[in-house]
Amino acid sequence: MKKKFIVPVILSSVMMSGSIQVSSVLAQPVNSSVVSSGQASKEWNEKASVPVFLKERFAEKFSSSTAANALNYLKKKQEKTGLSDPEKKLKVKNVQKDELGMTHVRFNQSVNGVNVEGSEVVVHFDKNNEVVSVNGRINETITDDAVNTTTSLSSNAALKTALSSVNAPEELTYEPTSELVVLPFEGKNYTAYKVNVNFMGDEPGNWFVFVDAKTGEVIDKYNGLMHADEMKTQKGSGKGVHGEHRELHITKVKEPNSGTQFALADYAHENLGGIETYDAKNDNTASNDTLYVGNSAAFISDYDRAAVDAHYNSEKVYDYFLNEHGRNSLDGNGMAIISKVHYGTNYNNASWNGRWMTYGDGDGIFMTSLSAGLDVAAHEMTHGVITHSANLVYRNQSGALNESFADVFGALVDDSDWEMGEDIMAPAAKADGVTVLRSLSKPNSVVVSNEQRRAYSTNGGVYPDHMDEFYNMPTSVDGGGVHVNSSITNHAAYLIGQELGREKLGKIYYRALTVYLTSNSDFSDARQAIVQSAIDIYGEGSEEEAAVQSGFDSVGIY
Repeated sequence: MKKKFIVPVILSSVMMSGSIQVSSVLAQPVNSSVVSSGQASKEWNEKASVPVFLKERFAEKFSSSTAANALNYLKKKQEKTGLSDPEKKLKVKNVQKDELGMTHVRFNQSVNGVNVEGSEVVVHFDKNNEVVSVNGRINETITDDAVNTTTSLSSNAALKTALSSVNAPEELTYEPTSELVVLPFEGKNYTAYKVNVNFMGDEPGNWFVFVDAKTGEVIDKYNGLMHADEMKTQKGSGKGVHGEHRELHITKVKEPNSGTQFALADYAHENLGGIETYDAKNDNTASNDTLYVGNSAAFISDYDRAAVDAHYNSEKVYDYFLNEHGRNSLDGNGMAIISKVHYGTNYNNASWNGRWMTYGDGDGIFMTSLSAGLDVAAHEMTHGVITHSANLVYRNQSGALNESFADVFGALVDDSDWEMGEDIMAPAAKADGVTVLRSLSKPNSVVVSNEQRRAYSTNGGVYPDHMDEFYNMPTSVDGGGVHVNSSITNHAAYLIGQELGREKLGKIYYRALTVYLTSNSDFSDARQAIVQSAIDIYGEGSEEEAAVQSGFDSVGIY
């Protein structure tokens, strides 16, 4: 018997928590000629950041491209690299294999297990397990200058000092992070807390503050936030989840020891904090997320595809709200638009958590990468617009309206049809007849995905298209039916759109959302708000008002 697939997911605005580590990929690196004042330091010890570049004319072959063999190689080449006793002084940071079959083993230089700021060495193996080159920077003063890595100061105390030193406001963009490092600075090696503080406001900052772990004094600090006139956004390209060629706005960046790379960071839009796409790395945490970076301006690997679509679709949704409604980003004030891809493992969901959009990769059975859907991106980003406008409470009818407005704008931005999620369904699900998540045009054609929810149905367990089919659920089940009952108001919007067209529907609904609806509005309030919006724009007694009235009459919302 053929297995029946029932989609176990609904797009949601689930809140997620977790501290966030700010990626410093766009930050200006501390280097041997720049200190906090921006002036060259005559006292700088040139041995504190010595470049290493070793290219083998005759590559040395190993049995495998491992960290252990990379260390074996460095032990043999101590005179050439200038790094003595590498087994003691290096910690493996990561091992990465690229699309060419090469393996790159990255080490942090360390003292007593504490990383030396700015000192990394990378050993490069070719596909035949031969070491072909080594590059990076090392601190030669560590050899002669013993560093005491004990601390007298707590990380919390260092954080307070850092916050004060940069005049940080009470509200931070992300949770600050703190890392104990050895900091070579002005001829000395300090044990310090490297504190990252990120905030917006009139003078936004992505500050890196180095606090002496013994005295509590600020040794150095710099603002790693590049402003728009410093960002050189350029054109790039990529391949989407379904193979589409995407034109992208990207940014050329320089990482210490990594040379020029390219980030999925778009700063081409005036008065916008940027459109940024992050890699969540499938680890179910936010602390390890980093800005998505590649070695070329073409993002074409299989792993890139989810990020390419998220980045591309975010700009499309931004453009829609700006061009159609004059709204600058989700908050209307140019907040950065942040997406995170590769969340979780086989994760069949996408969400807006109050700060950013998160996309799972799908399990390959029911769903593909959720970032592939332009309507999915528009749905999640509209939750952001709702948060910064009506802020509809996420339960019962107000929560159903929250979901419904997200679906409606999802269908307005992705204007190829009136369905939700058609581009994220996996082949096996489609083969079994599950081709969409929800339908605005024919809600009854889609089975509700959860047996507990179907228990409250009066229509055989399909999505309702009329108040006669309303699912009376407790708030413990789907928040009182926020996803299921949203299809009633979805269908009203579809009927109105059939009469007036998408452009007028969008203008009316956007005005209702941003002008009239309040946090606890119910379906009846929504009808009044949408009718009034039609009157405001097109006049009382207009065909537009009549179409809105008729649409809500047809679904039993009087």
